Amino acid sequence: MEADWKRDPRLKAMNPEKIKLLEHFADRVQHTEKNQLMQAFMAMNMEAKQRGLQFNDKETNLIVSILTSGMAPEEKKKLDILKMLSKKMAGPR
Repeated sequence: MEADWKRDPRLKAMNPEKIKLLEHFADRVQHTEKNQLMQAFMAMNMEAKQRGLQFNDKETNLIVSILTSGMAPEEKKKLDILKMLSKKMAGPR
């Protein structure tokens, strides 16, 4: 994963603690096998909760937009499935 996403101007409005968490997650994902990505995502979600951080829908959509800009369509489909599962796990808001 390229580090260019960190320079996206749309992130300036985001809480710096959330950005630190995303940087940590991005670093972790670089060293994670593809079949372990879901577990890494779940671990990041738990870590965010422990820190009292929640990403709202607008922030989540922004992050996904930035990180998927160079992805192949097949990978984007997988991510869409992860997003759907994540929303179901989060429950009603």
